[in-house]
Amino acid sequence: MHNSIFVSGTIALGVLGCGAIKAQEKPNVIYILVDDLGIGDLGCYGQRAIKTPAIDKLADNGMKFMQHYSGSTVSAPSRCVLMTGKHTGNAYVRGNFGRKGEDGKPYDLALPASEVTVAEMFKEADYKTACIGKWGLGGPSTEGHPNNQGFDYFFGYLSQLNAHSFYPNQLFENNDAVMLNKKVYSHDMIVDKAMNFIEENAAQPFFLYLTPTIPHAELIVPEGELMGYDTKFQENPYKGKHYISQEKPRATFAAMVSRLDRDVQKVVDLLKEKGIYDNTIIVFTSDNGTHTEGGHDPYFFDSNGPYRGTKRDLYDGGIKTPFIVQWPAVINPGSVSYHVSAFWDFMPTVGELIDIDTPKELDGISFLPSLKDKGKQKKHDYLYFEFHEMGGRQAVIKDGWKLIRLNVNNPTKEKYELYNLPNDPAEVANVVKQYPKITSDLQKIMSEARTENEHFKFKFEK
Repeated sequence: MHNSIFVSGTIALGVLGCGAIKAQEKPNVIYILVDDLGIGDLGCYGQRAIKTPAIDKLADNGMKFMQHYSGSTVSAPSRCVLMTGKHTGNAYVRGNFGRKGEDGKPYDLALPASEVTVAEMFKEADYKTACIGKWGLGGPSTEGHPNNQGFDYFFGYLSQLNAHSFYPNQLFENNDAVMLNKKVYSHDMIVDKAMNFIEENAAQPFFLYLTPTIPHAELIVPEGELMGYDTKFQENPYKGKHYISQEKPRATFAAMVSRLDRDVQKVVDLLKEKGIYDNTIIVFTSDNGTHTEGGHDPYFFDSNGPYRGTKRDLYDGGIKTPFIVQWPAVINPGSVSYHVSAFWDFMPTVGELIDIDTPKELDGISFLPSLKDKGKQKKHDYLYFEFHEMGGRQAVIKDGWKLIRLNVNNPTKEKYELYNLPNDPAEVANVVKQYPKITSDLQKIMSEARTENEHFKFKFEK
């Protein structure tokens, strides 16, 4: 059996192999999934203007992955992939898909009870579980509600649309509406609830899925709390439409990221205070690439690093994410992994670490050997992505080659692009005509990698 799951923990507790781990030896797991943070927004991945010392220290103390991909290029499907271990060719939720809930408000497509989640696996191993932040996989009283998907406790946004405001009218605690009347900065409340959960469960194994909405638009922080960035940048004021207007979008975005970093440090400090730091695994990542909304200029901050594209693209800037795992007793400080991995690998890695069987129909592979630098690390035959907005898009990555199909739903405008990622990470040289055999092979994978889904159909399926 194994002992922990991703990141921050010391392990010294049990290795694979012999019977169930004692309760007090099970590592706590904190998986921090932030919203729309670009890989280039962190100092440890090259950011220079925004300070992120706490998150950078996670990388210094653990392992930084350089080839990690999100579940999708937008929120809901990415989170579904993470929770269920299936890429978007097989996942139940493959796009942001709104529908009205029983209260008449918009929510997202509900994950059905038949789906097995990572949280349910932790429950099987007697973990206390919580999702605190943004959910996006089902509204109140649906099968997809977190309380019906393995989480003992939920606090935050059930609806993605509601999560576009940092001063919401209401949040949810489990199934109950918590009225805030647009007077509370939601991020701070989310962090407080996460700290409370850690405090209350420090004496037992827990899994905390912490999903703050920073730095998703809207761009706003409590008045005057610009974290030292005021007047640091030449500003281009944003006049709001869907999101609020913002006179200082650059300073505000930087302040939001640094506020997030400050709160990661709060979590680390609390773990140390409670004496559970060494046996707590911390994972830090983002649900997709950087956004271009609410006045954020990702090119000013180089938010997508060396990669082309942003959120909603299947270029690497839309789907390659920061991924940091801290595990002091196992991972050598400052380790770097070039293993190609993705969100759908989380479930099998969890299963191996806590010795719980995973569902048979998974697309992920465990990357425990990479974390432990021990044993043979299996590799993906390929990675597959599909996206049902922007005319429909698909992508396959295999052996360093990446084929992107654009305008899937419009045959007259359909287009294929082929890139060699090791030699062209910015995806600027489309060599689809130069390598017809590689293109043909990847097209075949693109066709065979997916199953039909009643809610997400390309035009050729209708």
